[in-house]
Amino acid sequence: MRIKVVVHEAEEGGYWAEVPAIPGCATQGETFEELLKNLYEAVEGCLSVDVEPPDITKGRRVLEIAV
Repeated sequence: MRIKVVVHEAEEGGYWAEVPAIPGCATQGETFEELLKNLYEAVEGCLSVDVEPPDITKGRRVLEIAV
């Protein structure tokens, strides 16, 4: 799986990053190498969260689209 990550330089030093495709998934590191290690852990943690299935009642549909 390939996923885009936005890396920022932190004002206080080090780096922080966010994963736009996974809302709320972000991490930081004092060095770029530490940031990369933390990114793998953050993405794995965000993707392993149990999500309840959507409430599909009459008149509702769940669609999956590719853009």
